[in-house]
Amino acid sequence: MSRPEIDANLARRLVASQFPRWAHLPVTAVEADGWDNRTFRLGDELTLRLPSGDWYALQVDKEQRWLPVLAARLPLPIPTPVARGEPDLGYPYPWSVYRWLDGHLADRTNIADLTAFATDLAEFLVALSRIDPSGGPEPGPHNFFRGGPLSTYAEETHRAIDALGDEIPRDAALRAWDDAMAATWHGDPVWFHGDVATGNLLTRNGNLAAVIDFGTSGVGDPACDTVIAWTLFEGPSRDAFRTTLGADPATWSRGRGWALWKALITLEPGSPDGAVPRRVIREVLVDHAGSAELEVGDADG
Repeated sequence: MSRPEIDANLARRLVASQFPRWAHLPVTAVEADGWDNRTFRLGDELTLRLPSGDWYALQVDKEQRWLPVLAARLPLPIPTPVARGEPDLGYPYPWSVYRWLDGHLADRTNIADLTAFATDLAEFLVALSRIDPSGGPEPGPHNFFRGGPLSTYAEETHRAIDALGDEIPRDAALRAWDDAMAATWHGDPVWFHGDVATGNLLTRNGNLAAVIDFGTSGVGDPACDTVIAWTLFEGPSRDAFRTTLGADPATWSRGRGWALWKALITLEPGSPDGAVPRRVIREVLVDHAGSAELEVGDADG
């Protein structure tokens, strides 16, 4: 099924049809719109989130049900559902209205202190993981199996490594992947965000101000929430993130696997525009090599 055409006009008509009390409010584009879910600002205090496909539509009821539960127990603001829209006007999916959260999408240019930012983010994730997971959504199609076994993407990862050939350090990538696959998770399910990335973190005055987009959230293995260690952090900030998070070696290894998988599948063979996934692959492989050397040194000592 092709994705529906989602624009501000459709969003405006849906609001007028189902929530006439807001029909007078302007619908405008946001700073950085998504593809999985299209987002629009509604007036000054609200935002609209419209799924662009079947799997993303599965996230609507999950967020409506669980975000208020999580919000009351977290140290930073997260999206607050205000209303649930229904399929209408040829648009086939449920959709949501949220409270607007002010801030800028995080990047290194608007983060005042990367190490402090890493610590604050890790403290948020620790608080999230301590919320009672009873009845929470297990990994599945609604979140692309985040929180489930990394083996879900083993075949895709090997295909990507084969396709990239000499464009990446193949043997090093395989070693890091095999290490992640061997680091089996045996813990109790905990809450995780599922997509901790700069596009889902808001800053104000250089500090972490809010965490958004819980579409891939669920209860399970939290290793997927460590990916930002290699996509944003490095050196002292990465160390602070890991220490505050309390990530054990196995969780850290699986996190490297999640980061490696995503970078590999987003790097097009022969593409000159792959600077970001190439950097992530390099960071993962260097970190893995350093961890392996440390483990050997500890054993020898």
